[in-house]
Amino acid sequence: LTYAELNARANQLAWTLRNHGVGPDRIVAILTERSIETIVGMMAILKAGGAYLPIDPAYPSERIQYMLVDSGADILLARPSLKMGGFRGTVLDFDNAGDKERLESNLPTVIQSNHLAYVIYTSGTTGNPKGVMIEHRSVINFTLSLFNPIYEANPEYRNMAQLAPFIFDMSVKPIYGALLFGKTLHIVPEHLKLDREGLLSFFWKNEIDITDATPTYLSLLSYSGSRFGQALRVKQIIVGGEALTVQTVQFFWKTFGEQVQLLNVYGPTECTVDSTLYEVKPELLIPEMDTVPIGHPMDNQQVFIVDYFGSLQPIGAAGELCIAGEGVARGYLNRPELTEEKFVDNPFEPGTRMYRTGDLARWLPDGNIEYLGRIDHQVKIRGYRIECGEIETRLMAHADIRKAVVIAREEEQGQYLCAYVVSDEAVPIPELRAHLGVQLPDYMIPSYFVALEKLPLTVNGKLDRKALPAPDREAYTEAYEAPRDGLEAQLA
Repeated sequence: LTYAELNARANQLAWTLRNHGVGPDRIVAILTERSIETIVGMMAILKAGGAYLPIDPAYPSERIQYMLVDSGADILLARPSLKMGGFRGTVLDFDNAGDKERLESNLPTVIQSNHLAYVIYTSGTTGNPKGVMIEHRSVINFTLSLFNPIYEANPEYRNMAQLAPFIFDMSVKPIYGALLFGKTLHIVPEHLKLDREGLLSFFWKNEIDITDATPTYLSLLSYSGSRFGQALRVKQIIVGGEALTVQTVQFFWKTFGEQVQLLNVYGPTECTVDSTLYEVKPELLIPEMDTVPIGHPMDNQQVFIVDYFGSLQPIGAAGELCIAGEGVARGYLNRPELTEEKFVDNPFEPGTRMYRTGDLARWLPDGNIEYLGRIDHQVKIRGYRIECGEIETRLMAHADIRKAVVIAREEEQGQYLCAYVVSDEAVPIPELRAHLGVQLPDYMIPSYFVALEKLPLTVNGKLDRKALPAPDREAYTEAYEAPRDGLEAQLA
């Protein structure tokens, strides 16, 4: 689509939304696969003055229903093929809902910078996901502070690829990083996201200059390049979503060369995508470090590292990372208690708020920040932020499960989820997977399940997570079958 075509199609749909009462802070759900129509729908909602709520059609129906009810969304943009049983609001078809008489007419603006732009649901400790409310001013501040320097230094950049799913705030980065600067946005097809050779070919065919990626994708591309002998067309990669290890960077540069620029970014959904950035350069990597620093605060954002009592930590001392400034979200939708707990008064700048991330970090002598992990048991796996408590709650909803603990374990390829269950009767693993699959997306279903007679405890009666045994991987394969051809050998 050209910008004129995108504007016309978005206007057409936006007039219909406006006629249905969409205006400031009105949430409109959008249920669709990765497509141009998704962008049209998002722009239409914003033009009408509302806030968009992206929902993945692959989510279990119960999770979709919960998000629709909890958000209060009474208008749903969806294709006719994606039927949403039980939804009592208005369902609008992308292709047939527009006001064709006003196709090229821009709508009068009704929103201010403090109105909602989008609501994105993240995993929650209580067993249900929670909606994070982000305002327009936060999106603008983030986009300009990240991309103004990039495009000023590289005016020749024209094409940006989007790998991130629409349902995660990482998608905000490529979408607005391209469209607000007059660049071309290329949505990577779903079937190519994990196709190493296909992804590299996509980058070359579309002359991609810049893309978003998680560290997992860097590893995937590195392996791809070494195996298929292809070079990397991309000039710059913005890496985020999970901790970036020095080993991953070195492997990537060994494959594609150090001329590919890497920008490591960090930030929770509650602070509008990213709050800190670090330009990764070979001479700056410290061999003694396992992970790459997350850098320094972005424009109009502040970072405080505090101890248990809320006092500032000195350089080199670990503490909780707290974020203040223009990126801080309005709060959690319909969760005033949780909002009050996590979005606290900023003692270092009275009259403002800061978000307690629950992440451990420390200041380095050079003014950058080193990420040290989670204080609680929230984890990030392949870029997905997961509250293990939500999975545990769902497991214990099973009639035969008395206790359940879910942790992230390490392996050479990265982290994976492992569930430990205590039950009166042996519960087959396929039954547990099916039970979780009713309400949880695939990425939140543990890779392994371990049955225990009881959970290991420390001397003071708390769960001893270090004593949880590693899963027996051989128990997950019924019988070994040798690969029959080259493709099966590659898969194995």
